[in-house]
Amino acid sequence: MKRVAFVTGGSRGIGYGVAEHLAKAGFDLAINGVRPQEAVGEALAGLRELGADVLYCQGDIASKEDRTRMMEQIMAHFGRLNVLVNNAGVAPKERRDILEATEESFEHVLSTNLQGAYFLTQAAANWMIRQKAEQPDFTARIINVSSISATVASVNRGEYCVAKAGLSMATQLFAARLGEFDIPVFEVRPGIIRTDMTAGVVGKYDKLIDEGLTVQKRWGFPDDVGRAVASLARGDFPYSTGQVIMVDGGMTIPRL
Repeated sequence: MKRVAFVTGGSRGIGYGVAEHLAKAGFDLAINGVRPQEAVGEALAGLRELGADVLYCQGDIASKEDRTRMMEQIMAHFGRLNVLVNNAGVAPKERRDILEATEESFEHVLSTNLQGAYFLTQAAANWMIRQKAEQPDFTARIINVSSISATVASVNRGEYCVAKAGLSMATQLFAARLGEFDIPVFEVRPGIIRTDMTAGVVGKYDKLIDEGLTVQKRWGFPDDVGRAVASLARGDFPYSTGQVIMVDGGMTIPRL
């Protein structure tokens, strides 16, 4: 029986890169996104061509009702869940200096990037614990896709940094709590990744990368993140719960 992975925000960008590599690794997939199913048909077809049974779960992870409904969909379709990948995230609708940022923007970003992921993890973890009790050989893992913004301060998008820092702590909290059930929890921390979210700052980062911002002088791609997540999902790091995997081209190495 194939293992099942649930990837939030999995129909494009980093999430799709993750989903592709999980499909190649032999997982069946539940893919979450906010767009209607007809808008993601091509992406879902691409995953099915890789051999995965793919269930699309439309919904907003910031919504308690949507989270509950999506978990019920997965339970009804697959009857199991081995891996949760918390990838879905939003950027501030407008970048503002933290001296001018609004509470509305803060709530918008944190409700998805932190609160939604936190409580989706809670729901998935409780289901995984039940599955473990019923099937001692059942394997489960949780992987949070955060960002270098968990530790690298950007004062014009403070709400995003705070959310990612919170997700980093959530990784450690759930890793500590789920250790007794042998459910490892990991954090993958991407750097500058070429996606829709970074489309508006390509010129800025092309210049910075050329000037040495990263040790490896190129953009990161969803494929880079997907490879790291798939390795964790397969179980290649069985004794590393709570740890951070950097996918940033060496950007955060302290250098003189």
